[in-house]
Amino acid sequence: MFYNSTRNSEVKVKSAEAITQGISAEGGLFVPESIPQLTLDEIKAIGDMKYADRAAYVFSKYLTDFTDAEIHYCTDNAYSTKNFETESISEIAHLFDGTYMLELWHGPTCAFKDMALQILPYFLTTSAKKINLDKKIVILVATSGDTGKAALEGFKDVEGTSILVFYPEDGVSPMQKRQMKTQEGSNVGVCAIKGNFDDCQNGVKAIFTNDDVKKALDDKGMMFSSANSINWGRLLPQIVYYISSYAELVKDGEIQLSEKINIVVPTGNFGNILAAYYAKHMGIPVNKLICASNINNVLTDFINTGIYDRNRQFYATVSPSMDILISSNLERLLYLMTDKNDAVIREWFGKLATDGRYEVSDAVKAKLKEEFSAGFCDDGQTKATISSIYKKYSYTCDTHTAVAVKVYKDYKETTGDKTKTVIASTASPYKFSAAVLEALEGKKSDIDEYDKVEKIAELSNIPVPAALADLKNKPERFNDTIDKEEQKDYVLSKLSN
Repeated sequence: MFYNSTRNSEVKVKSAEAITQGISAEGGLFVPESIPQLTLDEIKAIGDMKYADRAAYVFSKYLTDFTDAEIHYCTDNAYSTKNFETESISEIAHLFDGTYMLELWHGPTCAFKDMALQILPYFLTTSAKKINLDKKIVILVATSGDTGKAALEGFKDVEGTSILVFYPEDGVSPMQKRQMKTQEGSNVGVCAIKGNFDDCQNGVKAIFTNDDVKKALDDKGMMFSSANSINWGRLLPQIVYYISSYAELVKDGEIQLSEKINIVVPTGNFGNILAAYYAKHMGIPVNKLICASNINNVLTDFINTGIYDRNRQFYATVSPSMDILISSNLERLLYLMTDKNDAVIREWFGKLATDGRYEVSDAVKAKLKEEFSAGFCDDGQTKATISSIYKKYSYTCDTHTAVAVKVYKDYKETTGDKTKTVIASTASPYKFSAAVLEALEGKKSDIDEYDKVEKIAELSNIPVPAALADLKNKPERFNDTIDKEEQKDYVLSKLSN
């Protein structure tokens, strides 16, 4: 299996190179040259495996330059009870008839990003050895909240690496900010940006492709890589949990083998739902992929009209991990939907950079409508959904998952589609305690963050994850804040220390 760049199809690298580089030299994203297939018999057999083995089986289809021993080294170390609080790694909760919550937040940082970022360091260090890379790998991360902490936790004290995370100063929850500021590890760094997530992400992308910065790193025996979902090694593990959940539902007798399901994903950067797209095209029977957005509904508009337009008001919401107007992973989808037409991708994403807008072809618009449905909701609807689910089903969900539930409810009412449905539940409710508690009690509370956590625990009977409870007594290590224009100089200054 080789990997091409979305902006230059002539680029052809093995997975180890794609993972270590993170992004192609001209700014394109790496995409496997074909999507491997799973038969229904294979899917059924996956249901009888433990999660680490399910992951290894899927990875073997994509990481063909890895040995079985190397793949199992990665999966066995990442997906174990030393990292996750449940042996199943992910859990499936039955919300109501034919609707299932795929809980992806039982890892060390209580968000779905752990599912990928616990294994990415093993992928990256194994890949570096495979290609005889003797450079120190510098991980640059832009985060809207969850990726940052999950990446920091995954890479802390990993030999041969250092990691620097940028987050929007006022664009993450208090708990997410606390998680990053108190991060342990000798090779980690965290900095706030005066701006939004797109400012952080654009800055990181610009640094990645800056020849002067790359030369400065090379002179120091260093190279960049990424822990964002622009890195194929971040996206690949996300494919696994959709395949795993389908196989698990078959095993449990909830669905019949070959029965189609819907998958609903709250997403901002499009990576999590793109992983579901890959799972579908590998062979998981899927009826509709439902893309759920908050009021920053650029993806909803795009799927419904074929016009991507980031020239709109940016909103800071109670679901901050989706407060994004430039969805990087959409580039991979469009590359596939244009039959790998790199010239068209360069044109569209060139227009996005210069004009903030592009419109896809009629053929691509038709493909989008065939594969996806899309919807959005605002903060008031998000909180009302948290309250409604709690009252009806005694189930407490976070603000991002609530967006998905609301969008799915609207989809079901509009279409009458009764297909059994898996909703990706992306974070613990404790990570967004202010909004969740307000939803549960029907009023805002002025008690401090940790008292809010305790109050939610009292109401929901969900144990507070130790990783969050322990934050209260940890000292803050990182308090830097810079303007977005200073990112490059900040990175260079940190690397010279």
